[in-house]
Amino acid sequence: MLKIIVLKKKILLIILFTIITILTIAYILGNSYYDKIYGANVNIKKKTTYLYIPSGANFRTVLDSLKSKNILRNINSFEWVANKKKYNNKIKAGRYLISNNMSNNELVNMLRAGKQKPLQVTINNIRTKEQLSGKIAGYIEADSIEIISLLNDEATLDKYDFNSRNILSMFLPNTYEFYWNTSANLFLKRMNREYKKFWNNNRLAKAKKIGLNEYEVSVLASIVQAEQSLHNEEKVIIAGLYINRLKRGILLQSDPTIVYAIGDFSIRRVLNKDKDIDSPFNTYKYAGLPPAPINLPEISSLDAVLNYKKHDYLFMCAKDDFSGYHYFSKTNRQHNIYAKRYHRALSKKGIRR
Repeated sequence: MLKIIVLKKKILLIILFTIITILTIAYILGNSYYDKIYGANVNIKKKTTYLYIPSGANFRTVLDSLKSKNILRNINSFEWVANKKKYNNKIKAGRYLISNNMSNNELVNMLRAGKQKPLQVTINNIRTKEQLSGKIAGYIEADSIEIISLLNDEATLDKYDFNSRNILSMFLPNTYEFYWNTSANLFLKRMNREYKKFWNNNRLAKAKKIGLNEYEVSVLASIVQAEQSLHNEEKVIIAGLYINRLKRGILLQSDPTIVYAIGDFSIRRVLNKDKDIDSPFNTYKYAGLPPAPINLPEISSLDAVLNYKKHDYLFMCAKDDFSGYHYFSKTNRQHNIYAKRYHRALSKKGIRR
């Protein structure tokens, strides 16, 4: 009887030991799996960094990018979780914000869902297609060559009712939200939507009333912008001045158009010899508006043309105090008095060019 009791105790001990062993192993394995999935695996020196996944990338590309930037403590655990969640078949291009101590689960879920961080892209101070292409290429996946090629592609631009000469007038200076993996075509489509949104029925009616189409408003606004970029309240006066000249068939004689024709935007003083340059942008030689905008006019400049101030001014000259404001005149005689003051002030400051 005693032997039976002892035997039962031994069996119970063996069973208990086996259960404890199984539970211990299960606990260890459970912790191991939990750490693989939910434990912190992102280990970067900064609080955040960005992971760029190009269009057409595969899972190997993602792994190589993670390795090259030393983002993960354990690349094998990430790969294991990614395979379990079938991320290797759902690669989405983009710019992803990676935070320190993210788990594999968080990282894979973000990448698989394509939850990338958008960019704020400010378009301003642009004079040429080359400048625009270079600036935008610094924010989106498309490079400057792809963008400039598209801006010169007549077949594509014709679909938007533009051509390679006037396409700049489609872009409105502002801050826009883009995803990094934006192609050149998607960038152009987005800008066209913004353009159409701006040219609502109200603005179209105002343009028609002053005898200009949207493109011509943009060209005139670019001159207004070049003449006055500091004090918006003066823009409506300048716009009215040039509209007066257009209506009377007087040459616009805008110095910024000469600078654009020369192509040296560092010029601060236009000389008489410059006014002889043979260029369709030379408004001292050719009547009417130049053939294209000389910059990307701000919305305030576009609206200044559409809401120009009615007056009798025909001449303008920068003030000799270099405040950025202008003197406005109705007669050439009065204008020449102001012009002499300004040129003396330029010479006094040693500004020869």
